[in-house]
Amino acid sequence: MPKLSDVITALEEVYPPQWAESWDAVGLVCGDPQAEVRRVLFAVDPVQTVVEEAVEWGADLVVTHHPLYLRGTTSVAATTFKGRVVHTLITNGIALHVAHTNADHADPGVSDALAAAVGLRVTGPLVPDPTDPLGRRGTGRIGLLEPALPLSAFAARVAEGLPATAAGVRVAGDPDRLVSRVAVCGGSGDGFLADVRAAGVDAYLTADLRHHPASEAAEAAPVALIDAAHWATEWPWLGLAERALRSAADKNGWTVETTVSHRVTDPWTAHAPMSFTA
Repeated sequence: MPKLSDVITALEEVYPPQWAESWDAVGLVCGDPQAEVRRVLFAVDPVQTVVEEAVEWGADLVVTHHPLYLRGTTSVAATTFKGRVVHTLITNGIALHVAHTNADHADPGVSDALAAAVGLRVTGPLVPDPTDPLGRRGTGRIGLLEPALPLSAFAARVAEGLPATAAGVRVAGDPDRLVSRVAVCGGSGDGFLADVRAAGVDAYLTADLRHHPASEAAEAAPVALIDAAHWATEWPWLGLAERALRSAADKNGWTVETTVSHRVTDPWTAHAPMSFTA
């Protein structure tokens, strides 16, 4: 069995910490680098229900996309939401490792997995990483939908390709418009709307689109918007990360089990439909 330090090294070869944004908090959050790792659970969020799943399954390591702490803290007391997560992890000898914006920028990364889940063929990054001489890394991806589909049909494919959430998928644009060139960004993506417009795509799939940026984008250029749940747009990456670790395990002759959490950690738990006529 590998040590935790071995597994972290393997993960950081695929998702180097230096690719993370300066504000991000990636890497090992808790755990003994010398401890043996037999089971690894992949999840989007380091929340209590995921940690409890890790305990039930007997995981030695949880790898999440989202950080536990993005800002400094003066306490990890179990009386707080995040402190309880830390206590549960340490009490049960479970390590926590985070790959966040370094996984976003990787090739393949979070947006590649999102594009694959909805049937797109990736042609390159939406916002290229200037430090990548090959021009393949970066934020978001641009992909081709082959054959082209009406916006309504592509939105239905998105809803089918991503894990179900209470909020579902929201769409802005002419439902009959043909869509063939699509930009995607796993997670919050309205900060890249100017890049989307510059890319000349037909549609943009992301999460957490806010009212005013979405309204301005619709007025500035005829780009259809597809807004899915934040958790759902990042969940497909878990399988990609799991396969990367499995590949490292096979290469190194490690005996390690892996699994992806299917617990829905999107915070919205119900949806009440309203009468609506477009």
